[in-house]
Amino acid sequence: MLKAIKFVIYSAILLALLATAVFYGALTLSLPTLSGSASSNSVSDTVHLQRDELGTAIIIAENRLDASYALGYAHGQDRFFQMDLLRRNAAGELSALFGEAALPIDENRRFHQFRKRSEAAFKQLSKEDQLSLETYANGVNDALAQLSLPSFEYLVTQTQPLPWKPEDSVLAIFSMYLDLQGRSLERDLLIDALHNNFGDEIARFILQPSPFQAALDGSTTTIKPQSVPDLNPSLLANAQQITIEKPQAVGSNNWAVRGSLTRNGKAMLSDDMHLGLNVPIIWYRTQINLLSGDDLTQITGVSLPGAPAVVVGTNGHVAWGFTNGYMDTADWYLLSPKEKTTLETETIPLKEGEHKYLLEQSQYGPVKVINGLKYALSWVAHRDYAVNLNLMKLEQAKTVQEALGVSKNTGIPVQNLVVADSAGNIAWQATGALPDRRKPLSRPEASSRFDQRWWQQAKDVPFSMNPKTDRIWTGNSRVVSAKQDPRFGNGGYALGARSAQIKQRLMEKDLFDIEDFYAIQLDNEAVFLKRWHARLLEVLEQDAGVFQEDIVALNSWNNCACADSVGYTLVRKYRDALIDALFAPLETKLESQQLSLSLIERQIEPALWQLMMEQPPTWLPAGHESWNAFLKQVYLDMRDALMIEITGHADGSLQALKWGEVNQLKVQHPFSKQIPILGGILDMPPVAGFGDRFMPAVQGRTFGASQRLIVQPGDEVNGVLTLPGGQSGHPLSPFYREGFENYVNNAFTPLLPGTPIHQISFQPQTPIQ
Repeated sequence: MLKAIKFVIYSAILLALLATAVFYGALTLSLPTLSGSASSNSVSDTVHLQRDELGTAIIIAENRLDASYALGYAHGQDRFFQMDLLRRNAAGELSALFGEAALPIDENRRFHQFRKRSEAAFKQLSKEDQLSLETYANGVNDALAQLSLPSFEYLVTQTQPLPWKPEDSVLAIFSMYLDLQGRSLERDLLIDALHNNFGDEIARFILQPSPFQAALDGSTTTIKPQSVPDLNPSLLANAQQITIEKPQAVGSNNWAVRGSLTRNGKAMLSDDMHLGLNVPIIWYRTQINLLSGDDLTQITGVSLPGAPAVVVGTNGHVAWGFTNGYMDTADWYLLSPKEKTTLETETIPLKEGEHKYLLEQSQYGPVKVINGLKYALSWVAHRDYAVNLNLMKLEQAKTVQEALGVSKNTGIPVQNLVVADSAGNIAWQATGALPDRRKPLSRPEASSRFDQRWWQQAKDVPFSMNPKTDRIWTGNSRVVSAKQDPRFGNGGYALGARSAQIKQRLMEKDLFDIEDFYAIQLDNEAVFLKRWHARLLEVLEQDAGVFQEDIVALNSWNNCACADSVGYTLVRKYRDALIDALFAPLETKLESQQLSLSLIERQIEPALWQLMMEQPPTWLPAGHESWNAFLKQVYLDMRDALMIEITGHADGSLQALKWGEVNQLKVQHPFSKQIPILGGILDMPPVAGFGDRFMPAVQGRTFGASQRLIVQPGDEVNGVLTLPGGQSGHPLSPFYREGFENYVNNAFTPLLPGTPIHQISFQPQTPIQ
């Protein structure tokens, strides 16, 4: 019997070793070849694709078209599965990879018909831009053809990669629309529900303007004092214990100072875009060198695998960066019963077979039925000006003024473009697809009031060049003046605390170095939460004997989202718990209508603080004899739940609740989230958390700065480009993890590539005689 058991155990071990050997063998065969030569009929002259020790794609070409081919080749070698997910995410084609479990996502995406829109958008591009995408696609597909085996993701899903089409690059841009604007689409519906369910007084109370404002011109929105309206007792009685999602602020920071505030007279730009952090990371280190005789145009920055443009970077004359604009780019219209609509069938491919999805369409946009009424969505992403390749024109701009001009008709989700040039100039401009309609809606209106100017892109985009302060800053809150605000609307602006803190830091100095800008990127001082810290101390000091350890932790919180701060954790999580407890009566009602306050959670601070300070009797949650008792109980429940989450039990030292542990950064591969055993191979090592939502150093468990760029155009040699991961999506590639250590240690990674260690040379294919 014992021998039989040993035999089974040894056999299992041998089989496991054999499976591991086969797996690693397959992985090895799917590694791309990084050195050699090839010929292609897609290039007109010799093109070199080099890589340095970080895996940076260094492209040397005679023209931009050949460079697009080489960039497509590099993306295809290093990131094809990521590109595949981008196009499938936008098109609603994930079920063909992952099966029926992905159907809800696919149906949600099919509502927008982005596959059809991408094909139409490609046909509307200029012949030059069509050729650019075709050449890029040829590069991608040539790279795929050189692989002995497809990447491991296709082995795991038992599927085959499909060729890249030119219109797939348009889908990659539509995927960014979904990431950057998708959550805001139902904001107007939520606001309408607030009015309809709870009355105008409560809606106005919840939607009060933020006191944290940092518009470039210093203008502020008039804030009219709001009295706290009474809450219907039935809402309190029916409230459920509920958690309101605290969504991460998909956005970014950027700022710039004029040359008068730097040592060498060149303007300085900082840009860090905040997105979900996964393996592989979203951006790809790229340098394009265009040789024309003795002239060299060198474009250095990051590209998005799936498109041929350098998204953020510098060309030696001008540097540019983006943050999400959050202007209002979507309206809902209530259709009359007589309004004509059509039904269209969307066919969603599955691993086996297909699924039919029925979509109702109107002349204004796709239709959603709510409580028996039909609403049509008019969203800028559905317009024919939503996508183009005009972003690539920034690569050739020589001055800030020229950059503003060439970027006015750019087809991307509307962004805060900040540019700086080597002559010391700086500027900001709202850049991307903005509709020309004059009155953005905050609630649905009758379709009879549809503004026909929705069909045109806005020409009167706001901008600011060389402001009197010599400084520019944006952080997803309102940038336009208070006078311009009604023209462009609020599409879900950030609270403004982060932007105000950046502005404060920029005003503290009159001379800036690269190190000063990096310090602002890493600024995790808890300016916004100071008043919440003071208020929590007041609550706990009423029972100082009971909360002695808690008070000690709060008094030593270091006023920052630092890894070793227990006090910061207590303050931050207490505020979250109060949101859940105080707004549960509203959220319970909204949840039954498939809506949530999470869509405006970032704007809820004024109402939350007013409730905290005024403590109105009609808002006191059921089961509490007084506000003091309620505030203490919320804290105790929060602390115990958090302790159980972190340690598995409610008792123990508060030292277990250090912010670095509670907010631990975990950069994971999508597959390891479903198959944890793969985590050791695919994931980056977990790191103690640093930073949070309401400060420049934005970081959550799976979210943060997707890149950190600091550069002075013309002085790129001292520039910084730090990314939270490596170039390659292949776990056996030497470039898989390169750069991550610098990122988590807050160290500089040089902007410019190092010495090339690999090179592929492409020659024009000789025609057959």
